[in-house]
Amino acid sequence: MDLRASRWPPINPRQEHSIPITILLRTSGLLLLSNIFMTFAWYAHLRNLGQRPWYVAAIASWGIALFEYLLQVPANRIGYAALTLGQLKILQEVITLLVFAPFAILYMRQPIKLDYLWAALCLMGAVYFVFRSPIR
Repeated sequence: MDLRASRWPPINPRQEHSIPITILLRTSGLLLLSNIFMTFAWYAHLRNLGQRPWYVAAIASWGIALFEYLLQVPANRIGYAALTLGQLKILQEVITLLVFAPFAILYMRQPIKLDYLWAALCLMGAVYFVFRSPIR
């Protein structure tokens, strides 16, 4: 089923090139929460379960990742009603790094590097190029 064909709420024809703010906020909020779970599922075991067998970390990560998917799947379905697949992916990547940077610095106690700034600038360029053209 093509979710784009049955957009709800319908987009005003005069606003074809704009993304409905409610869709963007709901998608971004769910992706933010999803990425918090994803980041802990992927990396927290390196700090907390480093001395345990890998399969214990894998099972714990799968348990955390379930909550990630319970938020990520609806976020992508909501977002795909107004965003292209590329826009949805870039939005997710930006949110991932917004979640990952504080996690790495505060939780994993990693040092801040200037390279992170350059990577963030590259992502800003990706956002510009993906979102500059009209939607569909």
